[in-house]
Amino acid sequence: MIPFSVINPPNTKIFSLLSLTLLVLLGFSTARAQDDEVIRTSTSLVQLNVGVVNHQGRAIVNLTRNDFTVYEDGVKQNIQVFDPTEAPFSLVMLLDMSGSTVNFRQQVATSAIRFLDALKPEDRVAVVEFNGKGVKSLLGFTQDRSRTAYAIGNATGSGNTPFYDALQFSLKELAKEGSSRRKAIVVLTDGIDTDVRREDTEIVSRASDADISTVLKPENNTRLNTVLNEAARQNVTIFPLALPSGDPKRLPLQDASITAKYSAARTRMQMLADRTGGALNEINRLDDMARVYIEVAANLRTLYTVGYQAPGRTTPDGKWHEIKIEVSHPDLIARTRPGYFAK
Repeated sequence: MIPFSVINPPNTKIFSLLSLTLLVLLGFSTARAQDDEVIRTSTSLVQLNVGVVNHQGRAIVNLTRNDFTVYEDGVKQNIQVFDPTEAPFSLVMLLDMSGSTVNFRQQVATSAIRFLDALKPEDRVAVVEFNGKGVKSLLGFTQDRSRTAYAIGNATGSGNTPFYDALQFSLKELAKEGSSRRKAIVVLTDGIDTDVRREDTEIVSRASDADISTVLKPENNTRLNTVLNEAARQNVTIFPLALPSGDPKRLPLQDASITAKYSAARTRMQMLADRTGGALNEINRLDDMARVYIEVAANLRTLYTVGYQAPGRTTPDGKWHEIKIEVSHPDLIARTRPGYFAK
């Protein structure tokens, strides 16, 4: 019996499956991505949010600095920053209040408030909404859960979906929290950004019928990479909660061009999670919303933060650097982002 502290999630079967999926998505660091597919950083201090699970998918929460070994490009690094799982987060609750969520606002509010109950008292939470009028802060960072719940209840709107503008706004707000805070964004959305969809429509319109399904390259989107760059600089972990209205498999009309655009949007949401060490949580039914929110809170409570100085570099070298993290106990598995471009 290994004397580790284990957090049992609200639903072990679901959480175990989620954790194993995360290991596949986030732990596969040997696949080299192209330049514009991955995060970039302009700082020589590399920080990682790291999750550790056993083979049953249960999170291990009582490890120390000495239990971790980090490699960059195959070379062992000296760990200079270590925050245990108990360290508090500053996080943004980012709510999609566009027209696509009008019919289930009460479920959104109820589920988001239950999420607050699952956080640690020391976590600082801000609430931001986005809709056809733009992006708006409803409440700055606070530990006052009653004020946060009130702000969530005031979220409203309709119209377009400035998803990536909202992510950039949230990152700017997190920057004010300082470099020593652990940071995350939990965003509820279908991911169909209005401006990005317009760009995708222009690309698809120029493609032949045979090329429609492959013409879009989600990883090349400038808005996406701007967000990934800044998230990497601050070590912000992003947890998208994907609404079923953005699922390309659920489209009522199976049109090739529409499917291509929705598939690209969902792929970008997956990249936001993978490249920042988070997880894409798909809400298959609206009744699942509260459960998914609580699972994300449980996930946040199991993350360590590990940091090291980029080897031999005081300025970015523009190259891809592969990251691998190991735990000293063979029965445990660590997951984090696969690497970065130092730019």
